[in-house]
Amino acid sequence: MTGSMLQQNENEPRLIVEPGLAARVVAIVEPVIAQLGYRLVRVRISGLAGCTVQIMAERPDGSMSVEDCEAVSRAVSPVLDVEDPIERAYRLEISSPGIDRPLVRRSDFERYAGHIAKIEMAVPVEGRKRFRGVLLGADATTARLRRDDVAEDEAAEVVLPIEDMAEARLVLTDALIEESLRRGKAAERAAAAAAQDEAAGEAREDVRRKRGPRGRSASKQGE
Repeated sequence: MTGSMLQQNENEPRLIVEPGLAARVVAIVEPVIAQLGYRLVRVRISGLAGCTVQIMAERPDGSMSVEDCEAVSRAVSPVLDVEDPIERAYRLEISSPGIDRPLVRRSDFERYAGHIAKIEMAVPVEGRKRFRGVLLGADATTARLRRDDVAEDEAAEVVLPIEDMAEARLVLTDALIEESLRRGKAAERAAAAAAQDEAAGEAREDVRRKRGPRGRSASKQGE
């Protein structure tokens, strides 16, 4: 993925957003996460077994390592302590989106075209709120889905406004797991290549610092 594409992905807004208290948390943590070069995926506040604030984040290429989660946690924890949006004790959990991830941006629906998704609408479409089927892609504001539970008198393909969705997420399948593994290996190769290029650049810069003008070594400049 090129630098310009990564920049576009960093700045791409979420179209499926949280209501209420979770939205207050989003307003606090999203700018902090963006400054680190990550993208917010979702904030969820759960009251099960005490209060848990779960923050899902990712790199623009969709990857998120344990070290990335730790970096985000170190950055957002003090900000949440200062702003104090939750009036009771809570446990902060930073995680990657996972394989059967939520879909919140237009590019998510494009990236995972060909895979199965479950979508729940906040605003009904053709009298329905729940849809399941194969993603067929997206345009600026809508996603296309080929339903797998269609009746004989119904159209198989539906167009769903993304901003009217309450939740959308991928369904775990063998094909999705295989693609996730492939993407992970590609990200590892890209990271290794970037590290190698950086090391080579540092080595060249070190050589330039050690050499004097006109190609002479620095140790002979005073002669």
